[in-house]
Amino acid sequence: MTVLESYRSLAQAQKGRARGAPAYSLYVNRPLGRILASVAHAAGLTPNQVTLVSALFTFTGIALVMAVPPSLPLGIAVWLLLAIGYAWDSADGQVARLRGGGSLVGEWLDHIVDSAKLVSLHIAVAIGAFRFFDPLEITWLLVPLAFTVIATVTFFGMILNDLLRARIGAPQAAQAGGSSPLRAVLGIPTDYGTWCFMFVLWGWATGFMVVYSLLAVAAVLYLAAALIIWFRKMKALDIA
Repeated sequence: MTVLESYRSLAQAQKGRARGAPAYSLYVNRPLGRILASVAHAAGLTPNQVTLVSALFTFTGIALVMAVPPSLPLGIAVWLLLAIGYAWDSADGQVARLRGGGSLVGEWLDHIVDSAKLVSLHIAVAIGAFRFFDPLEITWLLVPLAFTVIATVTFFGMILNDLLRARIGAPQAAQAGGSSPLRAVLGIPTDYGTWCFMFVLWGWATGFMVVYSLLAVAAVLYLAAALIIWFRKMKALDIA
């Protein structure tokens, strides 16, 4: 199957829009993933191989944050590496659909890589800032450490929600309805794609710290609201 044929086939194999999906993930990352999935499928790559390509780009970018002194060119390079890795992350599931469906081991590998990158990204910020931001108020390092906890709990909560819903045969979040443009826009501060883009400021310590801290606050507010909603939905399913 050619790249064009694979691309057209994905139009019939696409999954529905996840409820509340943020704008970048929905309108930018998934279409980019569709292109990469078409190329990967035409080249004969398996979904697991695509996941590993995603991991290569992502963790190269994360390693640079920890190992190389900040600069504008480095920040742009890190952003591109993380963004490309994110697009390939969207592509693995689309390749699986082109091949007739995914596998348990593929889903396992995808979630392992996702959880590792979410933790590593913020730990890398803490390490890079500690090594290269001068002068640095040491208490600021609590921000990336807190962000690590927030990102981990949010990701685990979403995975646990789907796991528990599947146990009782309830529809998954992605099957429960579409995403409105307003919700997509409101979700931009919590979007992983936004987190990738903020690294263009990595060469400007003060600017990066301000933007990063604001995104951390947004992530806290999102998680607080999400936990209340998730708890109520789980309680309703328990009663039903």
